[in-house]
Order: sequence, then C-alpha cells, then structure tokens
Amino acid sequence: MPSKRTGYAPWSLTREAGVQSATVEGTIEVPQSVQPTISTGFVDEKGNWQGVKSSDEVFFGITKAVDVANTGEALFPDTPTVKFIDMTGFKTLQFALKTTRAGTYNVKAVFGPDTHTFANLDPIGSGEQIKIYDNQSISDEDIVNDNTNLDAANVWLVYTILADRAKGQKNMQIKVTNSAGGNATIDFAFRRLV
Repeated sequence: MPSKRTGYAPWSLTREAGVQSATVEGTIEVPQSVQPTISTGFVDEKGNWQGVKSSDEVFFGITKAVDVANTGEALFPDTPTVKFIDMTGFKTLQFALKTTRAGTYNVKAVFGPDTHTFANLDPIGSGEQIKIYDNQSISDEDIVNDNTNLDAANVWLVYTILADRAKGQKNMQIKVTNSAGGNATIDFAFRRLV
C-alpha cells in the first residue's frame, strides 16, 4: 500500500547548513511504494544493448551420425543451422548421447569448423582439443576428454560439464570416437545453462 513521508530537500539551505530540523519549505514529499521491475539487460561499455541470458529450455542441435565404424569419429553438432556450440554468456554445458550399440565411446571438446571464427581469430585449429587453465590444476587440461561406457543402447544419456569449464567458448564441437567394437549410429543434442 503506497504511503508518503517527508524528507529534507537535497537542495535545502537548512540541510546545507547542517541543521537537522527544517523550516517551512525545507521538506519534500517522498512517495513510499514498492514497484516490481524486470531487468532484461544492460548497455555495455561500447553502448551496445546486451540482453540477459537464460538457460536453454530444451536440447537442440540434434544431430545423427549414421553407421560410425569402430574407431571412427563424428563431430557434433552438425546441422544445417547449428554447426558449433557457442557458450557466450553461459556457464554449464549439457549434452546427450544416444547410440545403437552399448560400449565405450571417447568424448572430447574440440574447436569447431574453421569456416567460423573464434571471436576475431581466423583461422582456428578446427578439430584440435580445447585446453584450459583453471583452479583445479596447475597445468593445462582438456575441457572434456573422457572414455565413457554407455551401458544401454537406444536411450539418451545426459552429461553435464560443470565448474565453468566450457564458459565463454565460442566455436566448440564435441568429438565422439566409437570404441564399442562395431558400427554404431550416434545421436547428439545439447543445451546451455546460465
């Protein structure tokens, strides 16, 4: 419920003189009300509007690599509209794999296609493993380089990269190597979280 109170006017001569009591015309009405606001972004130091990021609600960049041979590799995502993962403004990456053959798969984070820049750097080392330095280690390490055992075929399994490891990567792909012992079709999808 809105209410009003009075306060010393900032331009009041009485206030300037340091007197705590005001004379006539030395106070102004100050409305007291709570009004909700929604922040949708800010203007950066260059004068450009930067909207507030929100987490992806659903997985996208859904890609299917058909009949990947044993020891064969596939790069994800690779759709007509989504060729790489841009983590600008996001901290956490979730990706999901579904394969037609249970077994071991190696998963790595690599630089995306050289047809896209990394910020203003061109060309980039497409397919090269992305290295980071973080507070977890005193030397460089990979964002992701894991052998994962997919115990079940034909179901989605979701992996989460935490601790800001993928934060700020602008042109990234996930390389999956089939080590399951035979041909497999691999499905991939991802989403980003703030």
